[in-house]
Amino acid sequence: MSIKCLIIDDERLAREYLKNYISKIPQLELLGEFNSPLKAINLIKSGEVDLLFLDIQMPDITGVDFLRTLSQAPDVIFTTAYQEYALEGFNLNVTDYLLKPFSFERFLQAVNKVLDKADAGSRSDNVQFPNSPETSIAESYLTIRADRKLYKINFSDLHYIEGQKAYVTFHTVKGKITALASLKELEESLPDSQFLRIHKSYIVATREIVSLEGNILEVGHVKLPVGKMYKEKVLNVFNVKL
Repeated sequence: MSIKCLIIDDERLAREYLKNYISKIPQLELLGEFNSPLKAINLIKSGEVDLLFLDIQMPDITGVDFLRTLSQAPDVIFTTAYQEYALEGFNLNVTDYLLKPFSFERFLQAVNKVLDKADAGSRSDNVQFPNSPETSIAESYLTIRADRKLYKINFSDLHYIEGQKAYVTFHTVKGKITALASLKELEESLPDSQFLRIHKSYIVATREIVSLEGNILEVGHVKLPVGKMYKEKVLNVFNVKL
């Protein structure tokens, strides 16, 4: 499995650090590096790029604004010195957000999210269970197909669900499982009394909700963004009206 990637950063030293990190991971293939997003448009639109390491503050156009112009974007990992863009990264459904300067360990953690998703997709493509859908929902559990297996996940074991384009990651008490699934279909099928859509990328188990601060919801031990269109439903959990 090879993930073809690009570096877009206006700082030469930052590009050198990224190239060094990328060279340590055999699954990553660097197609090129650019000091401006505008110079990379044609290559990105060719469909050859699987992953962008994208800086945010650049002279011609910010990484955030550039990403908004792409109708079909590859996976994106933001690399920036500005922490205030983290929530914007969530809203744009980027894979991860690396705050400069970041260690190789933190870099690898971000890249592994992309590798895990690609691996889940390749495995599910090679497995066929006759008459078995990717995801099915019963009264108190759901069944998903991934990693050459059928998994049974009890609603009581499910913390939250994270959408990543064509894939969904189920975060459970036993770990996480990534599979082909539709977050919209899950939202429509899961019981409203137990699960709540809070963002275009997240569905959470309502029993796991701990607190709400601004647009950040604490769910168990993680903090997730709340999308504007979902804020009213989230407030209803706390018996608060807009």
